[in-house]
Parts: sequence; C-alpha cells; structure tokens
Amino acid sequence: MRTLATALALLTLTAVPVAAQGLSKAEKVIDRTVDAEFERSVALLARLVDQNSGTLNLDGVTRVGEMMRAELEPLGFTISWKPMGAVQRAGHLIAVHKGKPGGKRILLIGHLDTVFELSSPFQKFVRTGDKAEGPGAGDDKGGMVVIVSALRAMQAAGTLKGANIEIVLTGDEEDAGSPLSVSRADLIAAGKRADVALDFEGLVIDGGKDMGSIARRSVTDWRITASGKTGHSSLIFTSQFGDGAINELARILAAFRKELPEPNLTFNAGVIAGGARAEIDESGNAKAGGKTNIIAATAVATGDFRTLSVEQTERVRAKMEAIVAAHAPGTDARIEFGEGYPAMAPTEGNKALLTALNGVNRDLGLEEMAPLDPLKRGAGDVSFVAHDVDSLAGLGTYSAGDHAPGETVDLASIRRQAKRAAILVTRLSAGRTARK
Repeated sequence: MRTLATALALLTLTAVPVAAQGLSKAEKVIDRTVDAEFERSVALLARLVDQNSGTLNLDGVTRVGEMMRAELEPLGFTISWKPMGAVQRAGHLIAVHKGKPGGKRILLIGHLDTVFELSSPFQKFVRTGDKAEGPGAGDDKGGMVVIVSALRAMQAAGTLKGANIEIVLTGDEEDAGSPLSVSRADLIAAGKRADVALDFEGLVIDGGKDMGSIARRSVTDWRITASGKTGHSSLIFTSQFGDGAINELARILAAFRKELPEPNLTFNAGVIAGGARAEIDESGNAKAGGKTNIIAATAVATGDFRTLSVEQTERVRAKMEAIVAAHAPGTDARIEFGEGYPAMAPTEGNKALLTALNGVNRDLGLEEMAPLDPLKRGAGDVSFVAHDVDSLAGLGTYSAGDHAPGETVDLASIRRQAKRAAILVTRLSAGRTARK
C-alpha cells in the first residue's frame, strides 16, 4: 500500500484549520460552474439513460461508450476502447489526461452498463422536478455524469490542465465477463498505476446524512450439489438408504446458519431445487421433479457470501467446506465457488481520503460525511484496485430503487457530488488536502 495516508495526515496537521480557509479562487469557479451547467448535466443524463446498455446488449454498451468519448475528448482526454469479445462482453472505455509530470495519478472508476436489458419494459428517462426515473439513472449513468460535470468545472477553473487523471468505465460491472483475470485486467493495471482511486457508483444516505464509503464487501458465489440413495420413501433414514439428498442439503444450510455468523459477514441461499432429478442453470432457473414417496436423489442450491477482507473470505470458505464435508448417512455433497469480487477493506489510506473529502465538505458548507457501514452497500469494481491503491467509493449520484423498474435519481445530488469530486481531485492533484 502506498504512503498516501501518511502524506495526507501530515498535510492536514500542518495546514491552517480548514474551516477558516473557505474555497480558493479556482475552487469558487468550480462551485459556480457546476451550478451554471446543471441543466446541461441533466440533459446528458437523459441521453445516456435513453440509450439502453444492459450488460448483454453489447451494441448498446458500445454506444454509451461512444457518447462518453464525445464528452471526454474535448476535455483533453485520450480515449481507447478495449474490446471484451473474449469474455462475451462489449468492452471498456479508458480515458487518459496527462498533466504535470510527477503529479499524483488519480483513477476515476465508473461503468457503462446497467441491469436493464432490451427485454425490460423500463427503458426511458422521465423527469419530475428534481427527480428522474430511468434505467441506470443512478447506477451508474448518474455517476458518469458527475465525472463529466466535475471535469468541466475543473477545466473552467484551470485546474484540469495539470491533473494526471485516468478514467476506466467498465462495460460489464453488473455482470462481469469470465474469467475476471481477463475482464478486469485493464482496471487492475490502472489501479497499479494510480496514487488514488475514486469510485463513482452511487452515494449512500443513511439517517438523512451523506455517507463516505471507505469499504465495500466482497461477493463470492457458491453452488452445493447433494446426492443420496433413491428408493421408496418408507425406507428413509435406514442404514440401507440414509437421509436422502434433500435432507443432506437442509443439514448443510442449517449448519451454515448456526456456525458461520460473524461480524461483517452475510451469506444467502438464493435458489434451491431437489427431487428425483434437479438442476439450476447459469441464469438461476431451477427445474425439479419427483414424487412424495421417492427419496430424493439430487438437491442443488446456489447463493453467495460477502466479507470485508481476503482473510475473512478464506476463513469463511474453509468453514463452509468443512460443513459440507460432514455428510449425513448415505449421502454425498460438494461445494463449488465462483470467482467473486474481492473486498475493499477499510484501510488507513481510505480513511485519510475521507478526511480530505471532509475538508472539501467544510469549505463547501456541507456536513461532514461519516464512514458508511460496509454492510449497507454491495460489491463493486473499485475493489479490484483497493488492494493496490488508497480508494474512496460512493462519489456518484444519490438514487433509490436501483436495479428495479422505477429506479429514481435525485438530480440535485449531481451538484454536490460534482463539486466534491472536482475540488477533491484539484487538491489531490496539487498534493494537498486544503487550500493554503
């Protein structure tokens, strides 16, 4: 891990108290520019939302990438498109802005795709005052609009010119292509080049207050397949036939509930099927058949578990394997794990970034942001770089009902999030946390 935490701490200690300083002249331009271009930002959001970019709509994801290219190139970014046909996905947009040699390298992360495929009836941007509904209006097209709004404001203030910024907009965040070693290679490489990573997925509000995301939990999929000796139901639990596949699976899931719980861990069985024959396909569709008087031969369950560190993932995985291996009489079972998203642990460097953001908040007259409980948000792309670089998440818009028809974005959140991001990036690029 780099020494950004130490640098930020020293800068915070040696600077004049932030509350007494206010915004610099350039930062005041940023503040005014974001407000002046608000309707332009909303218009961009409408265009992005109206272009369907469900993860599996490869053409739609590519078109959204072209729309973002059109916004970023005039700001001085060099754009490249990384096709992901090898993993049956559209690709990623990577934008690079070269600033002052030797300056801090800042990585901005977002994603082009949404969960709403072409088959979804939820397809259009509809504005009602300061709210707007639409597929991906918050997750993550709102976040991409915040990026553009912040960069435009920096350009107007003259602070973009010296900034070293790399933007990675993945095309498959909602359903990553496999293997992840291919689909996330470019993002991981960008993280290794960076000094700071800022993720523009949605802002979380808890208890009426904006929260800072210094941690995100991992997610690992699992599948359990249990088998048993089939026969007449009158012979269940005998030494000859044993417990049957369904009872074996029930034993395993009950043991998970009893033995696995620990802080920051959640685990879930999402789909289950059992009988004389049973299967669950890759899309989560289950089929099963049998009779009440036949001992089940097969039972299958799929689910996931989420942790806050690599160490916790390994520990929980080992516990699950041990539970599965303790077979009931006359049965067998195996557990398989998917690739999964890693955790973004709450490091000291991440905490220092939130401290820097709270310096921006004070100067903008906004409330301080407390660290968000990582149980209150899911996994995300920033976790692929968090092991290598100090990271902060949740810099996108505030929205409600994400991943479901009716997803609604709070348009006013574009303003405060773009101001926060632009001033934070400006200060980090200058190697400080507050105006001297």
